[in-house]
Amino acid sequence: MLRYGIWAYLLLLIFEGALRKWVFPSLATPLLVIRDPLALWLVISTWQRGLLPANLYLAGMTTIGVVGIFTASLLGHGNILVALYGARIFLCHFPLIFVIGRIFNREDVEKLGEFLLWIAIPMAVLIALQFYSPQSAWVNRGIGGDMEGAGFSGAMGYFRPPGTFSFTNGTTLFFGLVASYIFYFWTNPSNINRIILIGATMGLLLAIPLSISRSLFFQVVVSLLFTIIAISRKPKYLTQLIIACFGITALMASLSQTALFQTATEVFTARFDSANKVEGGLEGVLIDRYLGGMVGALNTSSELPFFGHGIGMGTNVGSKLLTEGFAFLISEGEWGRLIGELGAFMGITVIFLRLGLCMKVALACYHKLTQGDLLPWLLLSFGLLILPQGQWAQPTSLGFCTLVAGIIIASLRAPDKD
Repeated sequence: MLRYGIWAYLLLLIFEGALRKWVFPSLATPLLVIRDPLALWLVISTWQRGLLPANLYLAGMTTIGVVGIFTASLLGHGNILVALYGARIFLCHFPLIFVIGRIFNREDVEKLGEFLLWIAIPMAVLIALQFYSPQSAWVNRGIGGDMEGAGFSGAMGYFRPPGTFSFTNGTTLFFGLVASYIFYFWTNPSNINRIILIGATMGLLLAIPLSISRSLFFQVVVSLLFTIIAISRKPKYLTQLIIACFGITALMASLSQTALFQTATEVFTARFDSANKVEGGLEGVLIDRYLGGMVGALNTSSELPFFGHGIGMGTNVGSKLLTEGFAFLISEGEWGRLIGELGAFMGITVIFLRLGLCMKVALACYHKLTQGDLLPWLLLSFGLLILPQGQWAQPTSLGFCTLVAGIIIASLRAPDKD
């Protein structure tokens, strides 16, 4: 039942936006937290069975979540509902990482990857329809049936498609995780149906320009670099990589002949160039966006109240409850939000716990790589970017961070013996 619960969490993560946009638009608000009771049940059930591992990360995050409720209610914004909404990240979703890592094993992680590759094919078709359809079309309908559309500003009059998700970052995160699995299955083709692998690879190649997302492009590049590092350590996979390169090149050549791919590539290139000019090229995209937000958050931490403005205040839901509008009340960046909500001491503690967990997992994945196991290492290529600084305030990003951290830990375990 716990395994089924984790699969249900995955399904809700992928299709939650579809429920809020197309199936039950009148229930869009309560469906925003539809995964929360499921996550809580999984955590409590695992803990009751004595399967939830005790560790510094779990104890630290849980303590900060509980303390944060009291400091926000008594010394911060004073809204208990906002405080509970913010604390659910630490009390429900973060512990779920270790639930997934304990309940799932290596075999489950591979099955999950195969399932994602199946979903990637129709997801690519969906975002193609959204890309070429007007925002007034049903396929682009927004949350709660919003007729203005769910697309986000892109380039040349085209909008970034959200797929089945509530916001466009879901498309980027979904295909970023799919990319890490695609590279793994190309190096281990016997573990997957070849037709599904080719179809999912084609879907990923289409998704990069159709998403108009530089983040997805860079994520795929990172996964490719991790694959090359893996091959350099284990040359026995070189043959599979060469076959994969020929296959991907052939797919690219075929797609480049289609008007669909040509238009999407032109729009993506225009977006890439214009955004790079604004942000200062590759240096601005990678260094300032990733590291600059971290440094800026630490520099301003001394100007905040000791216990911050209150947990939950930096989320969109918190903003709505406190001001009746949507705005970044604290910071758009994740580290800035954490320190602004919790204060310098607790906020920086959360950051160090995230970094510490990421480092420990990364070392374990590298150790597996030295033993010839590529799966944890390639999943790390996605998790290494989202686990330290993924935006937990946004439900979809929080869900993918929880999922990928959990399956990375689970991939380090051997399959159960009958």
